[in-house]
Amino acid sequence: MGRPSTKPAKLKDGYYLELRNKGASSGIRIQRDTKEQVEFAIKDYQKTKEVIFLGHVINGKYVTEKKAKKANKK
Repeated sequence: MGRPSTKPAKLKDGYYLELRNKGASSGIRIQRDTKEQVEFAIKDYQKTKEVIFLGHVINGKYVTEKKAKKANKK
């Protein structure tokens, strides 16, 4: 056992979503490679979860701004 790392985790290239249970204050972050996969995941997860699109990451940095827009159930 050693000391835990203090270096922040690097983000993989792709599109990121945050999934939360309805009414929860925190959730999990998932990554998809293409825009089409993100759109499919949003449609699939919004049935049971709150979905927040975080943005597109290239070289560990967000290219698109984070959107605090929640996908509502329709």
